[in-house]
Amino acid sequence: MRLPGSAATFKTQHYSIQSFNSSNLLKLADIFFFVFHTVLTLFNLFGWAFRRTRQFNLITLLLTGFSWGVLGIFYGFGYCFLTDWHWSVREELGYETPYNSYIQFFFDTVLGVKTTAKVADTWTLILFLAALAISITLNIRDYRQKRIKRHKTMADG
Repeated sequence: MRLPGSAATFKTQHYSIQSFNSSNLLKLADIFFFVFHTVLTLFNLFGWAFRRTRQFNLITLLLTGFSWGVLGIFYGFGYCFLTDWHWSVREELGYETPYNSYIQFFFDTVLGVKTTAKVADTWTLILFLAALAISITLNIRDYRQKRIKRHKTMADG
């Protein structure tokens, strides 16, 4: 006769709790990657518009470009480690991941706009390069203005 809470009972309960938590953690990770990746994409596109976020925007754009270009040498041009990690989580959850691009996935599944990989990749690159050019231009302008202001303050003081 086993008493409630005996080692055998606890062990069985422990495994079911562990698998329950593992599934919940994967679902939470899926939501996290979805939200984080979407916010990062929007920030990459529009973070240059606010003076306070311009430097950080340039950093995230350069990291994105590094992932696509440098890591892309090893994994294929346009490789995104966030997408790779997100797809790993989704596969563990049993979801199919027929997309190579997070942007195509987002447009197809969230917005309901069906698009090809080529169209999604082309527009992603065009908008990325535009945001990068704007961010670089505004960061250089801000740096020059700050430098002029600093020299003027030193000359006045």
